[in-house]
Amino acid sequence: MIRTTAVPRPVRIGTALLGVAGIATLAGCSGGASTDSAAPAESAAAPAATSAPTSSAAAGGSSASGTYTDGTYEATGQYATPESVETVDVTLTIAGDTVTAVEVTGDPQAAESKRYQSEFIGGIKDEVVGKKLDEISVSKVAGSSLTSGGFNKAVDEIKSEAKA
Repeated sequence: MIRTTAVPRPVRIGTALLGVAGIATLAGCSGGASTDSAAPAESAAAPAATSAPTSSAAAGGSSASGTYTDGTYEATGQYATPESVETVDVTLTIAGDTVTAVEVTGDPQAAESKRYQSEFIGGIKDEVVGKKLDEISVSKVAGSSLTSGGFNKAVDEIKSEAKA
């Protein structure tokens, strides 16, 4: 007996791979601080954010409210995508515990990351400038949810550095 298949093998394999890629993408879009099996892998692949205050903060800028020292701070946050580990450099200027300026620079490794980082960078200013530093925790900016994770890690590091 000759066995015939209605769908050719390359199409079945491609469909299966597409399904796996879709599941991985959706898993990366999950929000909140859930403890799933992907979290430890991301932590191992993406070490904690690094930061260094710039000259105005290191020079001992004034602190208007006493929680955070005024100044400009920089940190790098990392996040994992299905294709790679990406980084974003974040610069925040703080005055009176309020963010007065933000600058985000990406270094995308994957083509899709370039698009999402660009969209994130274009929309982040509206989300954080004028808000108290403790109120900042973005989940999705201009369609980018994974970039937000790297941004939030950098902000956490900046909070630690800026503590008065």
